[in-house]
Amino acid sequence: MRQNELLKSYEQTTQQLAGHGPRNVAVLKNAFESIDGKVNSDKYGQGSVIEDFQKQMADFLGKEAAVFFPSGTMAQQIALRIWCDEKDLKKVAYHPLSHLEIHEEDGLKELHGIQSILLATEDRVIELEDVTSMSEDVACVLLELPQREIGGQLPSFETLEAISRYCREKEIKLHLDGARILECLPYYEKTIKEICGLFDSVYLSMYKGIGGIAGAILAGDQDFIAQSKIWKKRHGGDLISLYPYILSADAYFAQRKNRMGDYYMQAKELALYFNSCKGIFTVPKVPVTNMFHVHFDKTPEQVSPILAQAQEIMNLGVTGYLRKEKQGCSFEVSIGDQYNKIPQPKVKVLFEWLGEKMETLK
Repeated sequence: MRQNELLKSYEQTTQQLAGHGPRNVAVLKNAFESIDGKVNSDKYGQGSVIEDFQKQMADFLGKEAAVFFPSGTMAQQIALRIWCDEKDLKKVAYHPLSHLEIHEEDGLKELHGIQSILLATEDRVIELEDVTSMSEDVACVLLELPQREIGGQLPSFETLEAISRYCREKEIKLHLDGARILECLPYYEKTIKEICGLFDSVYLSMYKGIGGIAGAILAGDQDFIAQSKIWKKRHGGDLISLYPYILSADAYFAQRKNRMGDYYMQAKELALYFNSCKGIFTVPKVPVTNMFHVHFDKTPEQVSPILAQAQEIMNLGVTGYLRKEKQGCSFEVSIGDQYNKIPQPKVKVLFEWLGEKMETLK
């Protein structure tokens, strides 16, 4: 019941610490305000509206070609299937908390018969030794940058380079789960092409950090993309029209692709506020992207009423949920356009109040 009260109090706030704002129909309406109504729709993957955007994204990522998918789940399963078929080996390696492993109902295994080899432990990123010490041959290694389920952590760029070199020496394909790869650029201080150049194929979400409605880009060489288009049709991904997703993705990509540095600095600032409160800490302590996890050393039943009260009093959304942990509870923060709209004195007062309340918990 208290979790429901927390969500209700969050949804009633008009300002939130994280995100780009409510995901309502205004996301589509705002994106279409400046679009000429005479623009022709795409049709089954054909037409300038989709082909021009795909070329734009391929150029941006430094790849030969790209294709727009209605979902990242579809895009990544297809990418791994192509690499497995090329090597005639249905084994891939990735982190134990990869989206493919924990959020897709075993789609990779059930639909494609692909076996997953899990690298590293759940509490850290994949390092070079995890790849070089694999006891089984694999067709592809998948790296998620940032690693969402552990607070958006990242390996060093030198580690990425070393893993890329090793995979090429061993003829193992390297795929980038780069749903939020733009958010990594400020920390790495590298261009998107420098990062993507280390990988054979790249996936980028058009709704997560970018804030579009839905959709994903999959990029690679010409042959890889030609095969991915065949698999897209097999998966039912060639809808008669995808233009609402494409045009909104294009609009928000242009609007937000250069704001990641600001989001990163604001995430570090917000993490300091959380870490200043007794019984609260962030993972990582100092964010390396615009994302981090907030942990409480108390139970959801203890923390929910405090957060709900804070949201009601301050009209400032902190979170709408708490995830129960072995010790305490947590939630995820991903900074977007909203944080910069909140007056800093209001943020300071919120955390002074929250810190006082946390002190009273036994």
